[in-house]
Amino acid sequence: MEPTTKGATYYQYKLLKKISIPVNALRIYAAIPVLFVLLETVFVSPASLLFFLIAVPVIFWIQYVVSRSVLLIAGYPIAKRWRNSFRLPWLGYMPDQYISCGLFRRVQLHSLWIGLAFAALFAVLSPHAFTLSLAFLHLWLLFPRFYALLRAGWKRQDDMLKFNPADVSCYSQ
Repeated sequence: MEPTTKGATYYQYKLLKKISIPVNALRIYAAIPVLFVLLETVFVSPASLLFFLIAVPVIFWIQYVVSRSVLLIAGYPIAKRWRNSFRLPWLGYMPDQYISCGLFRRVQLHSLWIGLAFAALFAVLSPHAFTLSLAFLHLWLLFPRFYALLRAGWKRQDDMLKFNPADVSCYSQ
């Protein structure tokens, strides 16, 4: 009897590195925004909590639009491959499947610089507490992604990343 492999696609990936995220690191990461809001309330403005809460959807939207635009310009099919994640540390618009290191790095670098440019634009038009909240949230959301890229190997181009709730895996094709 002949195996029915006609038309099937098999992906063979070799695990190069698995970067685990300790539970204590997640707790510290989750506590940092609370500490930031407390310090900002004491040193910048009593309305900092309000500005922080307004900055949350603004920065999520900026990162979503930038990431999606870079993916569309790169010609990457994003339908069912990227989604909004609400789990620490992968908050925001994240790949739901394997993604090449090079493309993920490009998306994150564009998001970093364009997001900081928007925060600088808001520095001219809005209160300092709002601008600080935007910049902090933007960098706080991107930190785990850049950490994963650095640990996986910044220069990797063709290798693939897979983001899981408690770790990041780097695969070679």
